[in-house]
Amino acid sequence: MKKRTCPEAMLFDLDGTLFQTETLLLPAYEAAFAEMRREGSYSGDTPPAERILSSLGMLLEHIWERVLPDAPHDVRRRADELLLKHQTEMLQQGIGTLYPGVEETLTALRERGVKLFVASNGLEVYVREVVARLGVGHLFTDLYSAGEYNTRSKVDLVRLLLDKHGISTAWMVGDRSSDVEAGVHNGLPVVGCKYAEFGKPGELEGAAMIITSFPQLLEWVE
Repeated sequence: MKKRTCPEAMLFDLDGTLFQTETLLLPAYEAAFAEMRREGSYSGDTPPAERILSSLGMLLEHIWERVLPDAPHDVRRRADELLLKHQTEMLQQGIGTLYPGVEETLTALRERGVKLFVASNGLEVYVREVVARLGVGHLFTDLYSAGEYNTRSKVDLVRLLLDKHGISTAWMVGDRSSDVEAGVHNGLPVVGCKYAEFGKPGELEGAAMIITSFPQLLEWVE
């Protein structure tokens, strides 16, 4: 393994990279559809969990197009509202887990002077709530989400982040092809996270580095 010079900043995807999304998403997903059936806004079975897990990393509108391909817009919007509601409530109850070693690794990077950012395609309230409730908010310089900045792709979100903070050297760290694309199109080395198992074969093609556990990130830093 050839180590690389420590960058000025690292930009992290949230779901499947820092956060074990399924520990919160799956119970909230079941609760959201159960509530929709109770209120009469949806009458079918809960769509397979694989649909939403395989959609992580996409923009929300594209996620719901995949999860509920035959449903009208108002049903998709209601599912989105209730999923966020149940995720927020469950986070407040202490449900949801970071991947092993995330807090310790982020702390070590921060002590080396690396600026840490989140760059996520999720909603602003979700991103901020997850980071705050899981006790790592103080480690980040800033949090960027597509929901807050209304960006159409993670490429645009990362470009906005880099420009706003005047960052010249950074790594993009994530588990999906959208993270690889965001890094490559902005001239950043990409660290591909191969431990969430949400992605398809070849999902991380183009990544400069691959890790199979989060603490391995430190092994790449000179």
